[in-house]
Amino acid sequence: MSESSARGILTIDLGAVAANWQALARRTAPSACGAVVKADAYGLGVARVAPALFAAGCRTYFVASVEEGVELRGILGPDPAILVLNSPEPVRDARAHDLIPVLNSPAQIDTWIAAGRAAGAVLPAAVHVDTGMNRLGLSAHETAEFAVDRARRDGVDVVLVMSHLACAEDPAHPMNRHQLTDFLRRIAALPAAPASLANSAGILLGQPYHFQLSRPGIALYGGQVSSDPTLAMAEVVHLQGKIVQVRRVDTPESVGYGAAFHVSGPSRIATVAVGYADGYPRSAGAQGSDLARGSVIVSGMRVPIVGRVSMDLITIDVTAVPESAAHSGALVSLIGGGMALDEVASAAGTISYEILTSLGPRYERRYLEG
Repeated sequence: MSESSARGILTIDLGAVAANWQALARRTAPSACGAVVKADAYGLGVARVAPALFAAGCRTYFVASVEEGVELRGILGPDPAILVLNSPEPVRDARAHDLIPVLNSPAQIDTWIAAGRAAGAVLPAAVHVDTGMNRLGLSAHETAEFAVDRARRDGVDVVLVMSHLACAEDPAHPMNRHQLTDFLRRIAALPAAPASLANSAGILLGQPYHFQLSRPGIALYGGQVSSDPTLAMAEVVHLQGKIVQVRRVDTPESVGYGAAFHVSGPSRIATVAVGYADGYPRSAGAQGSDLARGSVIVSGMRVPIVGRVSMDLITIDVTAVPESAAHSGALVSLIGGGMALDEVASAAGTISYEILTSLGPRYERRYLEG
């Protein structure tokens, strides 16, 4: 898509992705540091992000599905370990592309053992134990059964035991210590293997949570998992939209659907060609009141979103911006460039993960190499 026809420009800094991974890898050393690249590398393009991580030194990757694993194997070749978080189905594709399933239930364990028997081999897999999420993974009872069932234990080459933290973003939450204690108890009963507990925020909980492998995700892509400025991640995403029209609006006129926003005085309102169909959340605009929620940056100045975000358009108040800077064709920073990713998410009542993975295909994507 050419710049002239694109609704906006999405710039992705691959050097920043690599720098974020290296910063986390230094923090977890001597333990290994992997990377979660599921959902097309959180919406930023796994075909470009994964090679940047590989060049930075990453050799272990986590994806959500076999299909994602097959794609990643084609991108990175035979060298790295690729683990599939959700399910080993289809088994044939997993084996053909040297993918390591994360086994979450006794049924999945039995399926993988059967595949190994058919192949005349004991196949490698990770075992996921649930320490409090109540989502995926072996329960305490199922873990104990697996630990004493010799046929099952011998039927899987356990290369990793893992669990997932529920509240790592809150370092003081008692759930963190509870899960750590439970995880230590579980791995003591299972076959000796490397262990993994820490996600992005879990890494910052300290060395007891690192074990042999950590698996950061959102922090790689610029999500801030700590309020400590010394632990800030480099900005990865800069989303810019284009102003398509600027108009003068006099009080007491309204702006946008539902007349949800009323100008308080003579104003200049700019319309930007980005909306919720592009992944910019509707909830960032006014919702049944005159209060603006989100903001954007125009020529270095922060201005409010006014009215409701619609499918293809956002309206912003540029009254305070010089007309020479706020005009048709001018670029507006929606994420990055002074608008922190997590701030945008907070204003929309969501999280940075949802913002990134929702960014649509109508932008011109530009990749900055490290």
